[in-house]
Amino acid sequence: MSGTVSHPRYPVRAWYRPMVARPTDEPYRRVTPLELLFDLCFVAAVRQAADRLHHNLGEADIGHGIGLYPAVFFAIWWAWMNFTTFASAYDPEDDVYRLTTLVQIAGALVIAGGVPRAFDRGDFSVITYGYVIMRLAMVAQWLRVARSDPERRATALRYAVGVIVLQAAWIARLALPGGWHWLLPGFLAIVLGELLLPFWARRPAPIIWHPRHITERYGLFTIIVLGESVLAASLAVQTAFDRGTKASPLLSIAGAGIVIVFAMWWLYFDRPVQHLAASPRVALLWGYGQYLIFASAAALGAGLAVDVDYQTGTAHLGRVAAGYAVAAPVAVYLLAVWTLHIRPYEQLKMTVPYWATAALVLLTPLTPAPSRLTALLLATLVATTVVATRRRQGAARTATDH
Repeated sequence: MSGTVSHPRYPVRAWYRPMVARPTDEPYRRVTPLELLFDLCFVAAVRQAADRLHHNLGEADIGHGIGLYPAVFFAIWWAWMNFTTFASAYDPEDDVYRLTTLVQIAGALVIAGGVPRAFDRGDFSVITYGYVIMRLAMVAQWLRVARSDPERRATALRYAVGVIVLQAAWIARLALPGGWHWLLPGFLAIVLGELLLPFWARRPAPIIWHPRHITERYGLFTIIVLGESVLAASLAVQTAFDRGTKASPLLSIAGAGIVIVFAMWWLYFDRPVQHLAASPRVALLWGYGQYLIFASAAALGAGLAVDVDYQTGTAHLGRVAAGYAVAAPVAVYLLAVWTLHIRPYEQLKMTVPYWATAALVLLTPLTPAPSRLTALLLATLVATTVVATRRRQGAARTATDH
């Protein structure tokens, strides 16, 4: 994993530097150690969300888990995405920036601490406070941009004002009476405001990110989230062994889980993402789509743990429901990867393999061994992509020779 800047932009770190836009064609732009630390701290919130989803599904409280998980994960993903895109455009590598990032890391840990409360009691107050801490730190960053980057001053001020207004709305929402169903319309309205803010703010002058740097950031976080899925499944298997459960079904699930995660990694990185430089809008929409990839990858860990619970007799749901705890995240992941990474290049060539695999995965819970069959289907899709890649490369070499 490349976690250092091989050719640093500045030879000596300073306390403060003007925050101006970094060139989008920096040849040696890499993920920094600070960004990796941020990801590792932030994944604590991902782990908490997946763990609570596992608990709800295992207790057959499916509606509650499925209803809350996307909302909780939105707060996690959106806060991470805003830091990531901003850092790609403006990281000045100074001490003030590091300390501001420390505040954002503290907010991420508060979010992680509030996840169980949100799932168990429907109380989003702690998550909201952590989210507001992170977002107000972003306001400070945007004000630095407004001061140092005259070309994008109006854009930076729009971001700062918009973030402040939205955080006030999140705080005000906590004071509303009633249960989750009453609060849902307000939640969706503020989420819509969050998603539309970048499109409104960027009108005076768009913020442009380094395309290779931003794809590496998303790729590394995908790897971390997939790793969390492996960890969740392994802990579930360990618990089952401690209870004296027979080894064969557990080893079967563990083996299938490894194949599934490896295939998901392979499919994500099968083709370099090269279309983000087309426009800032394309890059922004691509980043939005990553929500489905991150959320489904994290949910896979919960699903594998539920499958282990079913095999050990500790789950309170049936075989089909336990199968869908794995199948549904995998199908969502496949369609999201096809939309974001395959469709812009392959047009219709890989549409049938991806969509057919996703459809067949959704049928695996109706079979006696859903996880193993899902692993087989994904392995077949990986083999198909390898063959297609070799044919494409061969056709390109033939065209070049002629």
